[in-house]
Amino acid sequence: MKARETRLAEIFIGLADTLVTGFDVTDLFYHLVESCTEVIDVDHAGLVIADPLGTLHVVATTSEAAQVVELLQLKYEEGPCFDAYQKGEPVLVETIRGEQARLRWPTFSQAALEAGIRSVAALPMRLRTQTLGALNLFRHQEGSLSSLELSTAQTLADIASIAILQDRAAHDAQLVIDQLQSALDSRVVIEQARGVVAQRVSLRMDEAFSAMRRYARDHNARLRAVAEDIVSRRLDPTVLISEANRRRQSAP
Repeated sequence: MKARETRLAEIFIGLADTLVTGFDVTDLFYHLVESCTEVIDVDHAGLVIADPLGTLHVVATTSEAAQVVELLQLKYEEGPCFDAYQKGEPVLVETIRGEQARLRWPTFSQAALEAGIRSVAALPMRLRTQTLGALNLFRHQEGSLSSLELSTAQTLADIASIAILQDRAAHDAQLVIDQLQSALDSRVVIEQARGVVAQRVSLRMDEAFSAMRRYARDHNARLRAVAEDIVSRRLDPTVLISEANRRRQSAP
């Protein structure tokens, strides 16, 4: 418990550090979803954000399974995360196999079950009356998260929302638009780079993304910058793997 509390404190400090000028909103989104899988009893997490026209986009996921399910929800406008955004309220599904879930979200339920997902908690990403998107937590087992876990997840989402709208962004609509558009643009180049790495060094897409994240962290670089270097061929994907192997060999 103490280790979890320590890690949770570190995560909150990390999110608080984004409340300054010049933070990278893309890294913030990935930090948010990855943090949820670290300190909350969930297997996958994803984040969807609305553009200026109110259309939802997937901006960060922790796994391929989460990404597929998120994209399907947005395509068919059906699922817990879509409802959480539309209503601005949490949507908690203790069992996807239940009749209520299957009748309410038939396409989503089938895809989720095929991906091994059995329960979902979708939380609105909001600030006061403004809903920016939804944070979605997926589990392999049925049942509900504890009230403490749900509260933790909602707090993480709320802090991220404040970060996006912090300072002048709360009053400057154009700045908010630019930040969200930047996140969507980053997502495109990151997906391109992930495909390049996966193909070049024969990794699964999840493994390719993890290698990119490790390289960015080790070099104190932004994930988007690393992705751009890979896509433009300034960075050889094999370097990501060779550095990871050297770290493992040098570890005690």
